[in-house]
Amino acid sequence: MAMVSRILSRTKQFYASQVIVQQGNGLSVRSYAKEAAPPVTPTLKGDQMLKDIFYDVKKKFDIIRGIFRTERIILDPEDPAAVRQYANVMKKCREEAGLMTQFEKVEYTIDYFTKDIPDVRTYMMKIREIRIKSGIEDIIGGEAMMMEALDKVEKEINKPLLRSDKKSMELLLAEFEKGNKRLGIPRYEDIPKQKDEWDLNAAQDDLEYLRNNAIEAMETQLKREEFKDEKMPDVRTLDIRNFI
Repeated sequence: MAMVSRILSRTKQFYASQVIVQQGNGLSVRSYAKEAAPPVTPTLKGDQMLKDIFYDVKKKFDIIRGIFRTERIILDPEDPAAVRQYANVMKKCREEAGLMTQFEKVEYTIDYFTKDIPDVRTYMMKIREIRIKSGIEDIIGGEAMMMEALDKVEKEINKPLLRSDKKSMELLLAEFEKGNKRLGIPRYEDIPKQKDEWDLNAAQDDLEYLRNNAIEAMETQLKREEFKDEKMPDVRTLDIRNFI
């Protein structure tokens, strides 16, 4: 039974990326290099590199497995309390194993690949490239809105917009705010609350996935001759700790 959080839906991922580009002064992205990025290590070769990767993965796996052995998880995606509990367990796993949330992964990826880009148009094209390569769909029309806003500002200032141009960036941010209201993209100050909602939605998706897998496994076993007289238990009564 899979015990790691599945990736957020493609819609939620793109929604997250749209929020990220609103932070700071319009398009500046907070760096996670010190908080979330892997630590800088000396260049390694051959077997030593593979050993280090293996031990790092094994360490994280053991940490997560240890947490799941102590936490009670109820496979009921319809129960808000069960969803919240599962979300808290996954948060604990990420914190103790040093893993990033999906939101942080998107943010770090954007920051890493755009930190040296001086102009906004190239910056936004790089974000589009990242989105496409990640398989994230722009179903809310965010890119079109952002490019339309950029075109308007560049026409007004009569030159390419640079990310270092604070005054013109304020104009772009104001245009973004108008578009945000139309598309329902949250304000910067609402991001913490939105992140919490994404975590809960992801937890609910995970619990549904785990519940369906558990039901399928039990139904498969009940078809065997030795279990034909057995009654399938309520999946909510299962204690995952007994199967780890």
